[in-house]
Amino acid sequence: MIVDEPVKEMTLAQVLERPTHEVVAALRELAEEYEASARGFDLRQVAGGWRFYTRPAYAPFVERFVRDGQQTRLTQAALETLAVVAYRQPVSRARVAAVRGVNSDGVMRTLVARGLVEEAGTDPESQAVLYRTSSYFLERLGLNDVSELPELAPFLPDDVENIEETTK
Repeated sequence: MIVDEPVKEMTLAQVLERPTHEVVAALRELAEEYEASARGFDLRQVAGGWRFYTRPAYAPFVERFVRDGQQTRLTQAALETLAVVAYRQPVSRARVAAVRGVNSDGVMRTLVARGLVEEAGTDPESQAVLYRTSSYFLERLGLNDVSELPELAPFLPDDVENIEETTK
């Protein structure tokens, strides 16, 4: 409860001086117990570690307490940019701009500043900086890995191949 990011099983095993398999079993047992007893919190495996989360039924109360009525939401441009990075990572700013059809430099800086996106090296051909989603992004979405993102196919137009070819 004192950490601000998910804790890896191996780290917990080292701190507790117990075998990792015992720690994993205990974590799973606790998660099931909290779920069964409908506690005000859940123990979830996300972003490669374990973390406590407020049970969804109680989230509005906790948010009201923590934020005191202040909410910071992402703009439509930020959401679009974040989606491009999430589904095409690692990706350069130029590629994000090509997909969105507008310059995304300012939005990318905002996403990096908020910790949702991070640098992921450079493109060997163009030397452009590449970006990927961060573990904080996974944590905020309650995902363990980007492979858990929903499929895009149901939301794409039927002639997506033609659209892709015209943007190249």
